[in-house]
Amino acid sequence: MIGYVILGTNDLPRAVSFYDTLLGEIGLTRQMDFGERGYGWGANMDAVMLCIMTPLDGKPATIGNGTMTAIGVDSRYKVDLLHAKALELGAEDEGAPGLRPIGGDGFYAAYFRDLDGHKLDVFTYAE
Repeated sequence: MIGYVILGTNDLPRAVSFYDTLLGEIGLTRQMDFGERGYGWGANMDAVMLCIMTPLDGKPATIGNGTMTAIGVDSRYKVDLLHAKALELGAEDEGAPGLRPIGGDGFYAAYFRDLDGHKLDVFTYAE
């Protein structure tokens, strides 16, 4: 079971502003504070968290080819909302909201790249 995902950034203040606003749309807040290195967002300390951090080794953060982080939500409305908000905040569209053949019946998803180029998916199986 996944406990948390960490995405690297080279501009922590910009990334924090993006994720505070984006994840705030679905009620997620900062749960972890790693000082000058980053933060973790989630519903509570026992829930899966998405963390944004500068790399521990001091080298530049890079994106992973073939790597994607998925955010599960409980409605198609929230998929649409988060995708639109991400684009409004400067993210790059990687696939508009809609039903997808991959993921099984009723898999509704949208894709975008955050300000550091990480690919994210917002999805639901709800109607």
